[in-house]
Amino acid sequence: MPRAPWRLAAVVLGLVLALASALPAAAQGRGRAGDFDFWVLSLSWSPSYCEATGNARHDAQCARPFAFVVHGLWPQYERGFPGACDAVVPPPGPDLVRSMLDVMPSPGLIRHEWDKHGTCSGLKAESYFTVIRRLFEKIRIPADYAVADRPRTVAPSEVERAFIAANRGLDPAEISVLCDGRRLQEVRFCLKKDLSAFRACPEVERRSCRLERVYLPAVRGGN
Repeated sequence: MPRAPWRLAAVVLGLVLALASALPAAAQGRGRAGDFDFWVLSLSWSPSYCEATGNARHDAQCARPFAFVVHGLWPQYERGFPGACDAVVPPPGPDLVRSMLDVMPSPGLIRHEWDKHGTCSGLKAESYFTVIRRLFEKIRIPADYAVADRPRTVAPSEVERAFIAANRGLDPAEISVLCDGRRLQEVRFCLKKDLSAFRACPEVERRSCRLERVYLPAVRGGN
């Protein structure tokens, strides 16, 4: 049975409306929290991070068989992005950080993403991370990329086509596959500010991997 078009607005409508009300009007200027043009959701291939950093033995993320995990959810301008905004809401507490470890499996990453990007969202920390979780649950990971139990090489265009096939309503102008010169790094999705649909993002797409093939390492030490 064909799936309905990809939609998230109804799921997180209350959270999106909070973009307009989470901060005082004085904080709604260019480069300030809540003022941006669209979102980028970045999913990273966890084994590539572990292989590149050599952290497999010491990083809890690398000791588990993660495949794609959330790198971040980033407010963006049409060109460039805001960062480390002066937020008037508190950062995520320990309980919230722990609750996100199945999606963003590093406390340091969670806190960094809040400090650099979440503070610019116009959302409270709880709402920001709830949006991240709902997006991660809504994005369909193609079956060939849902596990990280074997190494392989693929064409970046194959990765892109697989995600487009799995997520109705997504087209090539709205997704970008990144690499580090050898390994698959990330897949990035551009979303409207109200989260109602994907949207084109030329600046993000220009950073797509230009290699013919990329390596996908398998998780090391997972069980």
